[in-house]
Amino acid sequence: MDFIVVGGVCAVLHGAPIMTFDLDVVHSRQPDNLNRLLIALQALDAYYRFQGTRRLTPNISYLASPGHQLLITRAGPLDLLGTIGSGRGYEDLLEYTVELQITGNLHVCILDLKALIEIKEETARDKDKAILPILRHTLEEKLRG
Repeated sequence: MDFIVVGGVCAVLHGAPIMTFDLDVVHSRQPDNLNRLLIALQALDAYYRFQGTRRLTPNISYLASPGHQLLITRAGPLDLLGTIGSGRGYEDLLEYTVELQITGNLHVCILDLKALIEIKEETARDKDKAILPILRHTLEEKLRG
């Protein structure tokens, strides 16, 4: 499956001392990837948050959109983002990623910290503004070595 970890988990993986409760990813919206993603979401019993008593599940057409899919899974909250910032999708972000080996054969692509900061600056949400100083400090520490 092709995706890039962004948001709070990305910041934590870069060493930022913040808390987060969901996983944000920008996924490739290519048809073969969407099929793999849908299979994985079904295995995780994913459904949309904030739907009251209805339990709506993702489908290919929703996943193919540039919008945000805010889901609950057996593993916790998952936000699938077609685009972030000023409309940047998976292909636009690839050159700003680093690959981390989590364990054994498990490798994850995450947004580099500089790009994450730029996107947080673009969105200018209060919660993003609040962590920007922490992200900038983390980047400075990383650059110092």
